[in-house]
This record gives sequence, structure tokens and C-alpha cells, in this order.
Amino acid sequence: MIGCDLIVTASDEALAKMQAGATRAVVNADLAPTGDFTRDPDFAVPANDLSTAIREACGGDAADFVDAGTLATALLGDAIATNLFMVGMAWQKGLVPVGRESILRAIVLNATAVESNQSAFEWGRRAAVDLAAVRKAAAGQGAAPESHRLSADVDEAIARRRGELARYQDGKYAARYAGRLARVREAEAAAMPGSTALTEAVARCLFKLMAYKDEYEVARLYTDGEFLSRVSGQFEGEFRLVLHLAPPLWARADPATGEPRKTAFGPWMLKAMALLARCRRLRGTAFDPFGYSEERRGERLLVTEYEATVEEIIGRLAPANHATAVELASLPDEIRGFGPVKARHLDRVAERRSVLLARFREPGGVGGTKAVKVAA
Repeated sequence: MIGCDLIVTASDEALAKMQAGATRAVVNADLAPTGDFTRDPDFAVPANDLSTAIREACGGDAADFVDAGTLATALLGDAIATNLFMVGMAWQKGLVPVGRESILRAIVLNATAVESNQSAFEWGRRAAVDLAAVRKAAAGQGAAPESHRLSADVDEAIARRRGELARYQDGKYAARYAGRLARVREAEAAAMPGSTALTEAVARCLFKLMAYKDEYEVARLYTDGEFLSRVSGQFEGEFRLVLHLAPPLWARADPATGEPRKTAFGPWMLKAMALLARCRRLRGTAFDPFGYSEERRGERLLVTEYEATVEEIIGRLAPANHATAVELASLPDEIRGFGPVKARHLDRVAERRSVLLARFREPGGVGGTKAVKVAA
């Protein structure tokens, strides 16, 4: 069994074809997104349960798992190389009764991405012999961008977000964020020495609300260089970029869903976006053509409401209500999506906010349900 998709390999249909003592399996342990992720942002696949089901079906140590999707993408620039990577690994383990030259010749006859597919096959063979060396090579080939690196501590997290807000808007906007965080840290240190849970929640959520993805920000992210660099690293040769967008000033509503219908735009749109990105300092001013929409006014209102909530937390924070404060400050984590999708999340968050505020304001304080992170 060559399992290029963990979920499919652990399906009832596939498991029914496995037999302990007779089946050997080589499985890609990386999870591919399913349709459930688009319907439920909190959906999680029980990867450990899936792996256990495959192991039990094969029996003993007859199943090997490898992060093939991650390795193939890093080494060859495209996740499609995962399939031949898996074939190469299975072949090297003696599980494919076909000669190596025959497989390489079949790749040539297929006449599609010949060099990449042959390389994927060879990398899979190496992984079967020395997986650590292949992972080391992949780490050197595909270093993640700086924006994907997790911060080492709360100080770095705040500093990085402050820098990002300066690029998002300007230094004054970033200083507003940093000043608010300084007040939160001071209040938390006084009420709960050693804890940074509230500071981390506000650092994360205030940034999320202040850096809302409006027209200027989308334009900046597409044209700051990193996006095009990553796209170029994923494809060989010439390619044509097509952007599917729903510009707010002229996008028409889909008659079936009522949501804005996206339109395909060619690469010329990047030039228009570069110009728009340079106008980001108009954001929120009287000269902002997008700022008068209901959605943009709502984005700004979310920031001011959250800042007001944070100020109330600072003024009332005590050991007894600290956990509730952390839960209250973390509510923006539950706001997902854009446009109509975001509006639905906002309704649920508003209801939860009322409950938590009432609990936080109770005389003497009432503990929340979440654990408090305390530094050792």
C-alpha cells in the first residue's frame, strides 16, 4: 500500500484491503486539507488515530510513515512530487516489483515534468535509506520565510507586530499598539506576577484587529515582493498569474448566495495594487474612498471597542478574574473570514463577549475556565 494521502489510506475502503502479516504500507504522514476545513475553521483531523488504524490493519511494524509532502515540496518546489517520492521510498524498501530503469523510463514516456518526477523518485529512495539526511537537505532547500517563524517570547512577539503595523500604516499607528501593550503588561505583572497569558492574548488579538485586511493591505501583501518570490519558487519556467478578486466598489452579488462574486484579473492588476498600496496612509481619513463602507467602519469600530475592553480589564484586573480576562481578551481569535462570513462570526463573538464581561465585572471576580500560563 502506497498511501499518498493519510485520510484516504485510513478510509474504511482502504483498510478493508489490508491484512496483518501480508500487507506492507508506506504512508505520507502530512495531512492534506479536506472540504471540512472550508466549512469549519476549527475542524481538526485526528492524525494519530488514523495512523493507529493503519498500523493495526497492517500489523506490527509493517507500516512506515514519512512527512513526504513537506519534504517533496521543499526539495522540488511542488507538492505534486509527493507521489513519485512515495513510489521511490516504497521501491527502495523492496515493495515495488518493477525495475528502477523501467520506472525511470515510464516517467520519460509520460513526458510530463520528467526531470522533477525522476528526482522525486530518487529522493524517495534516499529517504528510505537515510531519512535524517533527506530532511536536512530539505531544510536547506526550502527555508521558510521570516513571517512564518514563531516568536521566541512575548517581547519578540510584540516587537515583530509593532514593526508589521508600521509597515501596515505608519509609526504612529505602531506606537499606539505598543503603548497599549505596555499598560497591559504592567497591570498583569501587578495582579499576577509571573504570568504573561493576558499580555500574549492582547498582543495577538489587538494586532489582528488593527491589521485588518482592507484593500490597501491586500495590495501591499501582493506587491511587497515576498508573494511573487514564493510563487516563483513554486513553479519552473514561464507562468501567468491570475487573481480572483471581488473589488468592493464594483463586485456584483452572486444571485445564489448573495455574497460578492469574484472576477478573474490578469497580472496587470499587480501594477494597480502597487499604486494602491502606496496610498495606505489614506486609511481611515476623510480621503479614504473605501473607508465610508459599512464593513470598513465596522473594522475600525472593532478596534476601538476592543481597546475600551482592554482598558476596563486593566482597571479591574485581579487574581480572581484573571482567567476570565484572558478569555475575554482572546475573543477576536474566533473572528474568521471576510465580508458576510466574518459578519456571522461577529454575531457569535458579541454574544460571548456580553457573557464574559458580566462575569468579569462580578464583585469579587469569578474565575474563568481556561488555564493560566505562568512562567517558571
